Amino acid sequence: MTTSLTPALRDQAFRWIADDPDDDSRVELQNILARAMGGEAGAADELADRMAGSLEFGTAGLRGPVRAGPNGMNVAVVTRTTAGVAEWLAAQGHSGGVVVVGRDARHGSEAFAEAAAEVLTAAGFAVKVLPGPLPTPVLAFAVLELGAIAGIQITASHNPPADNGYKLYDATGGQIVPPSDGQIERAIEAVPAAVSVPRAPGAEVLGDELRDAYLAKVALLPRGPERSIKVAATALHGVGAETLRAAFERAGFADPHLVPEQAEPDPEFPTVAFPNPEEPGATDLLLALASEVDADLAIALDPDADRCALGVRERDGSWRMLRGDETGVLLGWHVLSTVDKADPLVATTIVSSSMLGDVAKEFGARYAETLTGFKWLVRAGEGLVFAYEEALGLCVNPGFVRDKDGISAAVLAAGLTASLLAAGRGPLDVLDELAVKHGVHVTDQVSLRVTDLSVREKLMAGLRAEPPASVGGTDVTMEDLLPDADVLRLTGEGLRVVIRPSGTEPKLKAYLQVKQPVTGDLAEARAVAVERLAALRADIESRLT
Repeated sequence: MTTSLTPALRDQAFRWIADDPDDDSRVELQNILARAMGGEAGAADELADRMAGSLEFGTAGLRGPVRAGPNGMNVAVVTRTTAGVAEWLAAQGHSGGVVVVGRDARHGSEAFAEAAAEVLTAAGFAVKVLPGPLPTPVLAFAVLELGAIAGIQITASHNPPADNGYKLYDATGGQIVPPSDGQIERAIEAVPAAVSVPRAPGAEVLGDELRDAYLAKVALLPRGPERSIKVAATALHGVGAETLRAAFERAGFADPHLVPEQAEPDPEFPTVAFPNPEEPGATDLLLALASEVDADLAIALDPDADRCALGVRERDGSWRMLRGDETGVLLGWHVLSTVDKADPLVATTIVSSSMLGDVAKEFGARYAETLTGFKWLVRAGEGLVFAYEEALGLCVNPGFVRDKDGISAAVLAAGLTASLLAAGRGPLDVLDELAVKHGVHVTDQVSLRVTDLSVREKLMAGLRAEPPASVGGTDVTMEDLLPDADVLRLTGEGLRVVIRPSGTEPKLKAYLQVKQPVTGDLAEARAVAVERLAALRADIESRLT
């Protein structure tokens, strides 16, 4: 459908251009408006898209394409957002408190971090800026370490190269939760035009002391004396390589072999279609390097280094990446088998494998399931020692980072693998033993990417109106988690499906699990589970597409 340039759309664009404090963004939008006024095909459509409301501020903060206009990530949007955050902080009684600002190396990150710092400084807060692009876990650590009232990280994590984002942490060191997001959204709506928002230089730019303090704590994570291990690793063109290398050195491991093409920050992410370790092909260069250097473990960080994926050598010598649930259960088992804390708690989400609950029971530990997102996981309860989500998020160090932390997870995984190697074993041996003891748990995901978000709403409404009686050949019952969450959960004998709209991407996701008891041969039980999972996947795909 072609949009015509209406007087209202034209005037709206003129007003935004007049109120935009950034020269480059003004010129960018002026050019689109001029093309639309000249009748160029598609220009009015593009202008309408950019002016179609503001980026919504939610518990994940902001995330969107770097471009001029209210429906994009740009200096004007970041300026107004930060002014709203400042108003919210003041309303919470935090006027004048410390706020930490960090960033990754994506397009626009430096300018956005500068804008955020200057708005907060003008509003009377004591702003401390991290020195250059650093992993998100360092920012999360800094909030607690400095006793800050908030932290802002400019990052789009593993989103496509065109995107950037704005992630907000509160005084707990965790990401915000409702009702804070709604309060901040309303405060942003009341902010005047960006050009009218005061900005002032003078924020304190920190040195290396924060990262050094973080690394000193990370170095204490390995739970055994073994350090003999060869690791291949990739930062996927993000900001994690140097901090990972320093963390390995501090912990006593040899330097990881880094994928050279992906070791330096590059906002274009030239070697991957999507800079996400979960995406097909994203870890091809890593696994090739692992084979080439005869590594014992492969590690992939996502671009802001808060996620960690592990690759292992199969018994036939080939390499593969572990699924997020495999890594989560493996490291959860390791933490529980070595923890010295009384009455420990481990947690995962409702869409992750349920095996962690069985492992917790084995160790007499408490177990919790939360809604998706680390904002909920780190609030799972007192005594939390480990949390994970299937999307490669791992918190092995909740005492000093209350969020997922790919650097710390990598160091802990290296220590575990070194200990296993010294005993003539490997990660796959542990996973096999856990499967025999607790049943084969196989998981998968069906992800439907949409261009029109209303498609997700219609599919969810259809399932609610006519719940399936069976999926994958197994009878199921459906549980609707509204109003707490827009989530549907189907459960049957040895089967579970959780369906939800993604909170950060234009996708509808279905998380699948099959659990098969092992009564004889493990390989046979695994084959049955895989067959059931394939049938389940085919059924769910047909329902969603």
